[in-house]
Amino acid sequence: MSAAKIEQLNVFMRETSDKRLYERYLAVRLRFEGHSFEEIGHLLNRTRQTISLYWQAYQEHGLAGLEMDHSPGQPPKLTNEQRSELGAMLEQKTPVDVGFEARYTWTLPLVAEWIKMTYGVNMSVRGISAMLKRMNFSFTKATYSLAKADPDAQAVFRKQTFTALKKQVEVEEIDHLLFEDESMIRSYQALQYNWFPRGKQRKVPTYGKHEGAKLFGAINYETGQVHHREEEKADVAAFVRFLEDLLTAYPTGKMALVLDNSRIHHAIALQPFLKKHPRLQLVFLPPYSPNLNPVEGLWLWLKADVVNNIFFEKFYTIRLHVSQFMKRINKHPMQTIDRLLVRL
Repeated sequence: MSAAKIEQLNVFMRETSDKRLYERYLAVRLRFEGHSFEEIGHLLNRTRQTISLYWQAYQEHGLAGLEMDHSPGQPPKLTNEQRSELGAMLEQKTPVDVGFEARYTWTLPLVAEWIKMTYGVNMSVRGISAMLKRMNFSFTKATYSLAKADPDAQAVFRKQTFTALKKQVEVEEIDHLLFEDESMIRSYQALQYNWFPRGKQRKVPTYGKHEGAKLFGAINYETGQVHHREEEKADVAAFVRFLEDLLTAYPTGKMALVLDNSRIHHAIALQPFLKKHPRLQLVFLPPYSPNLNPVEGLWLWLKADVVNNIFFEKFYTIRLHVSQFMKRINKHPMQTIDRLLVRL
């Protein structure tokens, strides 16, 4: 019986492209092979409790219990195909595109109306909210896109360049695949929505200063580990120092670093360093493609959590807040993977 279940798990492991689901299948297979929860946790860099939850979910619900965000409650009101159609519609169209006159923002009541109109299914806004979260949607602000971006070049990067990089990682031709970017953190960054008594506004005192820090950041695609460095200037010398940090963090093996087309990334002064370290390969994104770099999402996360709605009177407090944020998210790399990397 165990041999048949192991073979079934092997089949599902080969077929899935979801790294988190693959890990759960592997954990269950290792359990069938006689490993303890502690041993499996050590192999997969997970806690014993996490492995135990995987095993319990499998015991109770079979392979379906290992799916992300699985809930053993009532069956979903929409089929998998309908949820896929809904997700594509929300991502690609505005309400006015599907018949809601002069409406450009999707709200839960509008989504409920569209579901009723399209599938004849009544759903509560609470049920829709929970479903959308399981579908990896969140209620976020819209953002502007760069008009000069080339969608064809971006498609080539996704389907060819990045796919090739992932295959090289799988066959161990590349040992470390990272994304890199730079950002500026100012003494006062931006104001954002927050909970406060109705009719009042939170006031953030400032002194008119404009101090700030240049940040270099990188995310390991496989592990979710985040690396960062603070500098006064984002110049070639600072970039080289950050590359040295990364090479020290990964002392062996070939490293591919995916990054944008900033001047410092193409600088002639950078070439001697790259020749000195041939195991480091720079892979450039298509021009005007911040949407393809998950580090952009890291900066938004950082600013939303610890920078917005705050005035930093002293420069060192900026660095302190940034360091605390990086330490916190590096304690939970799965959260970084799920938030920033799962859709790549």
